[in-house]
Amino acid sequence: MRKSNLSWALLVALGLPLSSAAFAAETHIPDEVVKDATTLRDRALNDDTAWAIVESLTTEVGPRLAGSEGDARAVAWAKAKFKALGYDKVWTQDVTFPKWERRSEHGEVLGHSSQALALTALGGSPGGTVQGEVVRFDSLKALQAVAPGSLKGKIVFVDVPMPRARDGHGYGVGASVRRRGPGAASRAGAIGYVMRPAGTDWHRNVHTGMTGYDDQTPIPAASLSNNDADQLARLVALGKTEIKLALDCGFNGTYTSQNVIGEITGSGKPDDIVALGAHLDSWDLGTGAIDDGGGIALTMAAGHLIKQMKTRPIRTIRVIAFANEEQGLWGGRVYAESQKDKIRRHQMVMESDSGPGIIYAFGGSWGTEAEKAVKQMYDVIAPLGIAYTPQQGNAESEMELMQGSGAAAAAFAHDASRYFDLHHTPNDTLDKIDPKALQQNTAAYAAVALMAANADGSLGSGPALVKAKP
Repeated sequence: MRKSNLSWALLVALGLPLSSAAFAAETHIPDEVVKDATTLRDRALNDDTAWAIVESLTTEVGPRLAGSEGDARAVAWAKAKFKALGYDKVWTQDVTFPKWERRSEHGEVLGHSSQALALTALGGSPGGTVQGEVVRFDSLKALQAVAPGSLKGKIVFVDVPMPRARDGHGYGVGASVRRRGPGAASRAGAIGYVMRPAGTDWHRNVHTGMTGYDDQTPIPAASLSNNDADQLARLVALGKTEIKLALDCGFNGTYTSQNVIGEITGSGKPDDIVALGAHLDSWDLGTGAIDDGGGIALTMAAGHLIKQMKTRPIRTIRVIAFANEEQGLWGGRVYAESQKDKIRRHQMVMESDSGPGIIYAFGGSWGTEAEKAVKQMYDVIAPLGIAYTPQQGNAESEMELMQGSGAAAAAFAHDASRYFDLHHTPNDTLDKIDPKALQQNTAAYAAVALMAANADGSLGSGPALVKAKP
C-alpha cells in the first residue's frame, strides 16, 4: 500500500496523467459465488425453461417482421413473459424506424428456356416490375469497377458463393454482396438486381436480409436460392438470358416499436448492470427460431434461473429484447444512446445473436484488473466443452455497440456450421433448435452473468477500455 501511495504521489508531483486501471485492485470472484455458479450451471443443463420460451414465441407470435402485426404481438408477449418469469421490473423504450413491407414477389426466366425462379425481395428494396438481359458478375469488386451508366437497362446478377464455416466468417462475404450490390448496380445504370444468397444450403430456400443503395436510386433487388443461382449461371453461360422481376414491397411511413427490458434488481449495487441481450424481431419468411428466438429464450431463462437462486445478485441483471435489429440495429442504437453516460455502470454485457448452436469458445474484452475474475468465470463453464480465448471476440449485434463504447463484454462463439443453411429463410423454425445445445448456451450465459454480478470489483468498463478491445 505504501509503495502504491508513493507511486501516486510521484505521478502527481511530475504532473503526469493518472490511470485508474494502473491502481485498480485485482478483481476476483468469491469462492461462494463460484460454488453458486457451478450449481446454476448444472441446474441449467437440466432445465427446459429456455425451450418453453422459444416454443411459446415461435408458436404464439410466429414471424416478427419489424413494423408488422407480429412485431406488436411480440412486444406484448415479451412484457407478459418477463412478468411471468418473475422479473422484478419490466419496462420499455420506444424505437421508431422506417416501415418496410413485403407483399408479393415473383421472378421468371423469359424466352425459350422460360421457367420460374425461386427468389425473395431484399429488405429495403422498392417494388416494381422490370425485365431485361442478365449480366453476371463473379465478385462484388468486379461490379463496382464498371463504368457508371454502362449497364443501362440490364439486370445485374452477382454470383458469389458463401463459404461454410464454424465461426460463420463466410457471412461477411454474402452480407457484403447483399448490402452493397444493389447500390453498385444502380450506379452502373441497371434496372434490377439479383444475387446468389447469403446462405449455405442447397434446398431451394430463399434468404432475405437488409440491403442498401449508397445514395443511388433504389432498384428492385432480390435474392435467389442457391439452386436457382446455379440454374441462372448455366443459362447465362449458354447465351443471352432475360429475366423478369415483379416485386410488390417497399417502405410505408414509420413505425414505433419497443425494446422490452426485464430486470432483477441487485441487492447491493442496483445501479450497476450485467446486461444480456437478443433481438425480438425476425424476418417474415420463417418463425424466427434460430434468429433470434433462441437468443431471446436463453437470455430470458438465464435471468429467471438467477432469480431463483437463494441469494439475490449484488448487481442488477438486465435482459433486453431489442426491437428491429434486422433492419439496422435500431433498438440497439436507442439503448446505447440512453446508456452513453452509464458505460461504467455496465459491469459486463453479452448477447446471443448467432444461433443457439453449441458454444465452443469464450472470450471478450475486459480491464487488466479483471483477468483473474474472468479466468474464474471460464473455469466454471470449461466443463461445457468451451475453450478460452481471452481478449478476443465481440458481444454480438446490439451489445457490440455497448462494447464499442467501452463496456466490458463476454463473447461466446457459437457453432455456426449449419446456421446459414437456415438464416433468414422459411426454414427458420422451432424444429431446427437442438434442445441440448440450448441448455448448454443457457448454462454458460447464466453462470457468467451470475459471477459478473457478484464479482468483488470492476471488470473494467469505461471509455479507456475501447483502446484495449480487439
